[in-house]
Amino acid sequence: MEQEQNILPELQQVRIGFTHGDVNGIGYEIIIKTLADDRIMDMITPVVFGHSKVASYHRKTLTLKDFNFNLIKRVDMANPRRANIFNITEREVKLDVGTMTKTGGELAYYSLKAAVESLDQHEIDALVTAPINKKNIQSKEFNFPGHTEFFANRYNVSNYLMLMISDTLRIGVITGHIPISKVSESINKELVINKIKIMHQSLIQDFGIRKPKIAVLGLNPHAGDNGLIGNEEQDVIIPAIKAVFDDHILVYGPYPADGFFGSSNYKSFDGILAMYHDQGMLPFKTLAFDSGVNFTAGLPVVRTSPAHGTAYEIAGKNKADESSMRAAVYLACDIVRNRKMYQEITSNPLQPMATYDEVDEDIQNGDNDF
Repeated sequence: MEQEQNILPELQQVRIGFTHGDVNGIGYEIIIKTLADDRIMDMITPVVFGHSKVASYHRKTLTLKDFNFNLIKRVDMANPRRANIFNITEREVKLDVGTMTKTGGELAYYSLKAAVESLDQHEIDALVTAPINKKNIQSKEFNFPGHTEFFANRYNVSNYLMLMISDTLRIGVITGHIPISKVSESINKELVINKIKIMHQSLIQDFGIRKPKIAVLGLNPHAGDNGLIGNEEQDVIIPAIKAVFDDHILVYGPYPADGFFGSSNYKSFDGILAMYHDQGMLPFKTLAFDSGVNFTAGLPVVRTSPAHGTAYEIAGKNKADESSMRAAVYLACDIVRNRKMYQEITSNPLQPMATYDEVDEDIQNGDNDF
């Protein structure tokens, strides 16, 4: 009986993999600070895909006591009570902390490659990626603007959505990492419809929201002012919203971005779709920079990441705030569990999902619990 009591809590833990990102940035610092928190360790079995000597160097720059990595030869050997590390390479590594180097990019990719292979083998349940430098990681193997596009290509997913999450604030961007000069020509009715549907499904499946309410921002100032300042709203965005709303999804807009966030109207919605990167990222990072999490919706796997970069300027100085990394871990755990619950509910005919007519009736009766 005593053995069973020891085993059961371990089975409830979520197996979380960590990539170390750029080794000359703050990746190891925020990972170590996160895993030094007993509250996190009670929830997860962590595996860092990294380099034990590099990890040891970064640990020594911190003031933490009684923290050490448990070196494992196989991922399935991970100790649920320890911060485990799996060596992605045995080569000697020269660190240049606070500097962008070729080695930093190579090791970032090796870590990502090993972690994704483990994810595909179901050795881990979810992956939390530490920040990379999007320039030095570029190679024949990694030729993408960022993590989001890498994962979409890896899993052959064409319809995906970068979501920025903080508590109840969830902002997605329709056009992602492209030059601002190409945003207008990239937006079409089908793209807007697809992104709305991805967000809607993710809010239900990944966040457990029964009847999500989505806001869509306009592209132009004042959301086009009825065609006076651009035609994208009239020709593309409004028809897309109408088509999806007619398909029984609660989506509204387009809203002028400045007034939408300035008036706190964003608090009335479960998800917000911005037309381009900075339109969504600027208000998000203003409101939730320290606690923000990047999540890729639409993938068959769970991947989260802190909402900040490598922060070379403070690397190795014990100044990095791990709040965003901690939030990324919590979110990964929540999504893994929500997906399992969603699968159980949708596969059980005795517990049907709410129909649109039921949702509409709730609204008519004044039930606005969105």
